This record gives sequence, structure tokens and C-alpha cells, in this order.
Amino acid sequence: MRSWIAFWNILKKDVKNYYLKPPNISWGIIFPLSWTLMQLIRSPGGSILELLPGLISMSVLFGTTSMLAVTITFERSGRSFERLLLAPISLNTLVLAKISGTVLFGLFNAFVPVFFASFFVDLKGMVWGVAFFAVLMIAITSSLMGLLIAVSAEQVFEAQTFSNFFRFPMLFLCGLFVPIAKLPVFLRPVSYCLPLTYGADILKGMINATNTLSPVLSFAILLIFTVLLFLVCRSNINRKWIL
Repeated sequence: MRSWIAFWNILKKDVKNYYLKPPNISWGIIFPLSWTLMQLIRSPGGSILELLPGLISMSVLFGTTSMLAVTITFERSGRSFERLLLAPISLNTLVLAKISGTVLFGLFNAFVPVFFASFFVDLKGMVWGVAFFAVLMIAITSSLMGLLIAVSAEQVFEAQTFSNFFRFPMLFLCGLFVPIAKLPVFLRPVSYCLPLTYGADILKGMINATNTLSPVLSFAILLIFTVLLFLVCRSNINRKWIL
């Protein structure tokens, strides 16, 4: 019970204090929103369905990683993260609470492109249930990747800069807007080493049936990425801030 109370209070504090911080607004809200509107306005109806999986994935990626960069770095500068580490809760609970707020933010971000796309095209053919779980897995893996980077930075601008080193390449490597089959051969193995590739592929299947992998296989790989990233994040926090 005490762990759940701590979990809820950490989550509530993050949502209240960090959702509307300027760095999060610029990278986590304005950038995905402006990119989405630009693509939707300039594309004809049929192309919107092709773009939608990539727009959803991009919105989740930038929303979650920006939120983690803001949360961790502001708490480090204010010494509040150290107080959390001294609290009588497990490190697993702390990590789960930290990424939960960003997952919620990512889920909200994901459906902004869907909302705007609904004004241009009919989305009745979309498989909503599976698409939701795909978005959830993208949000979780992206949050863990963001946490892995954020714990290595001391200032918000450092965390955002480090994040951009992998966020922008992932826009092109993960099949969001450029099919992986059209990438140079030497880059394709890199694409399949990134969790976003599998989440975006599931969304393609649920929105316009253009997936290249089995959704079951993609979900299984995303679960493996989730476990591995969680263990690495936990170890990284333990090594950098506890030992």
C-alpha cells in the first residue's frame, strides 16, 4: 500500500509541475503539433492515412522523451530527485512512477494527429484496440529511452540535445515516413534495432494494412525491449546516483 501511495504522489507531482514547462511545450507539444498540421494540410486524403502511423509515432516519441528530459533535470537541479532516492520506496517503484507520467503524456500526444486527421479522412477502418496498445508500447519504450538519456544530463538543454541525437534519426530509420525497404541496405539492420520500428509497423497494419511484420511478433519484440530498457535504466540510476 505504501508503494502505491508513493507511486501515485510522484506521478501526480510530475503531471502538475512539469507538463507545462517551456522546454516540454516547445519540443513535446509545439513541434509534433506543427509537423502534424503541416503534413496533413499539404497531403491529399489518401496520403493522410499513409502518414498517420508515422505522425502518431513521432508525437509519442517527442512527447515522452521531452517530458523525461524536463522532469529529471529539473529535479536534479532542485535536489528533489536525491530526496526521492532516500525515500523508503524501491527503485523499481521510483522508475515506474517517473515513466508513468510521461506515458500518459505520450498517449495524449498520440491522439492529437488522429483528432486532426479525422477532419480530412474517414477513420472507420482503423483497428482502435490494437492501435491503442501499440501506442502504449511505443510510449513505454520511448519513455525508458528518454530516462536513459536524462539521467546522464545535468541541464534541460543538455537532455534535449542528447535526445535529438537519436530522435531525429529515428524519424527516418524507423519507417515512419520513409519505408525501411527504401533505405540503404547497410542502414536496415539499424532500423530493426530500434523499438519504434515495431510500434510504427503495428500502427501501419491497424490503420491501412501496410505492415511488413506480424503484429504478434512486433508486440513480442516490444516487450523484450521494454524489459531490457527497464533493467538498463534501473542499473544506470543505481550506478550514477546511488553507488
